[in-house]
Amino acid sequence: MANPKNPQLDSRQLQIEDTDDASPACVMTFNANDPSGAGGLTADIASITSAGAHPLAVVTGAYVRDTAEIFDHFAFDEEAVTDQARSALEDMPVSAIKVGFVGSPENISTIAEIASDYADVPLIAYMPNLSWWEESEIDSYLDAFRELMLPQTTVLVGNHSSLWRWLLPDWPGERNPSARDIAKAAADLGVPYTLVTGVPMPDQFIDNVLATPQAVLYSEKFERFEAVFAGAGDTLSAALSALLANGHDLQAATAEALTFLDHSLDAGFHPGMGNIVPDRLFWAQADIDPEDNESGEEAGDANDDVELTSKPPLDLPPNGTTKH
Repeated sequence: MANPKNPQLDSRQLQIEDTDDASPACVMTFNANDPSGAGGLTADIASITSAGAHPLAVVTGAYVRDTAEIFDHFAFDEEAVTDQARSALEDMPVSAIKVGFVGSPENISTIAEIASDYADVPLIAYMPNLSWWEESEIDSYLDAFRELMLPQTTVLVGNHSSLWRWLLPDWPGERNPSARDIAKAAADLGVPYTLVTGVPMPDQFIDNVLATPQAVLYSEKFERFEAVFAGAGDTLSAALSALLANGHDLQAATAEALTFLDHSLDAGFHPGMGNIVPDRLFWAQADIDPEDNESGEEAGDANDDVELTSKPPLDLPPNGTTKH
């Protein structure tokens, strides 16, 4: 019934209600700022948005890096991280949490405490390659992540070699550990699902496997891109977080996140003198017909400059093709 005293009030209320109903799911991501735009929060924000969710980006620190390498990192203190997250969480409902590189054991502890207050929300944890860091820093960070974050984690995402070195450092077998071996080690620490990427296969193929200790839930192999990428792992894990937040089941979300990564890598570009950066907004680029463009031949030559012809992927593989 309309409000006879103020009919405009009902109109405004209706608009607010409609907006709320149409609001995208919110994904909170904890990650470091990356000034190169290759990974970190830049990758998370673009990937989450592209996958149809709203990013709540909590800055945990900042990299000093370019597209080729990481030189240093400065971590925020845990109070700054807590205040950012709690302020947003008290205002907006969150449907998934993504945790990338957060810089310090103290930040791991405070994020794990926050996540424990939202135990029904899936938490996707991505473990990157930390070989650029000091060994003592790596050890303390991995110990804290193992003890505090993994018990809160729903899906652990990481490259086969990175997860192997971390979770199975004393692997005794002559063969490489399988994705299920890694998933079993993660499950012993409280993780129900592990997405292992870049599993080496013969003939320049790599496998991507979503596994539990009991079974392989999803598996798909791809031919390697002959290129070195920066930010692929953050792209995949952020997209997976957004798809889960939007209600996809885990197998479907994994397949779709790998598809998103494939398109991002396929459209990757070379903004500097370092590695190729995934284009997470590939879907927003207009298709140009060279015949309709007077400079079509020149554009084709320019596009040749960003073909993926360098070395195998730094972190994660391609997949099939679907447009979001």
